[in-house]
Amino acid sequence: MDTLKLPRRSSTRLGIDLGVIAFGAFKIGRNTQTKYAQPYALPSDAEVERLLDQVRACGANLIDTAPAYGSSETRLGALLQPSGGMLISTKVGERFEHDTSSYDFSPRAVRLSVQESLTRLRRTKLDLVCVHSDGSDRRILERDGTIGTLRELQAEGLISRIGFSGKTVEGNRLALMSGAVDALIVEFHPLDDSHRSVIREAHERGVAILVKKPLASGRVPPKEAIPFCLAEPGVTTLVIGTLSRENFAENCRLAVEFEQNRSEPNSTI
Repeated sequence: MDTLKLPRRSSTRLGIDLGVIAFGAFKIGRNTQTKYAQPYALPSDAEVERLLDQVRACGANLIDTAPAYGSSETRLGALLQPSGGMLISTKVGERFEHDTSSYDFSPRAVRLSVQESLTRLRRTKLDLVCVHSDGSDRRILERDGTIGTLRELQAEGLISRIGFSGKTVEGNRLALMSGAVDALIVEFHPLDDSHRSVIREAHERGVAILVKKPLASGRVPPKEAIPFCLAEPGVTTLVIGTLSRENFAENCRLAVEFEQNRSEPNSTI
């Protein structure tokens, strides 16, 4: 994998080129109340460090985490240098305590969440903060004032970019049309392409698309899912979570292979 570096895609609003595969950091911090079919043990610090070394070696430059991912933010803060060239995406709105999720999108909760993430990640400024929707996308956008609070925090210099991780096509489109977001996190894979029109609209507006669950939570093999997702030009990066360095490297190899084939004049992809 040393000779294969991930191709990057750009978005005007994000202002940084991202490797087309990103690392999802859920599994390094949480293994209870998950949607994964198979149980897993949390990795040791040494195992996480080796995994992050693989992520960097492949050319990935975005890690996605959240307060609801257990100890994920804390572990990343201990292992990543703030100036190491890795963009970290985190979230507000959801907490996970005592094996239970709770949601609060109020201005007070958003401010507290950002301050706590700054502490856990050992940063003075957060790269990208996304709203972690519970499914009530329209209410969050129209009544809770969450985006407005994030914009205030952005003006105060505590966050660089704003994103929205919605559950519905309508919600993600509303966030896009607000003009306030630099990135959307959407579910997109061969079993659910309902966000395709939103992805294309975002591309036209220069808004980054981070695809969550590109492998449909393990229901679609990577060799099918990765080309499917990357064939859509508006997709900026695929957020894939794994505890296996080999699996991450293989996913990157598939992405490199797809992009190389697509660039060949006689490619049928």
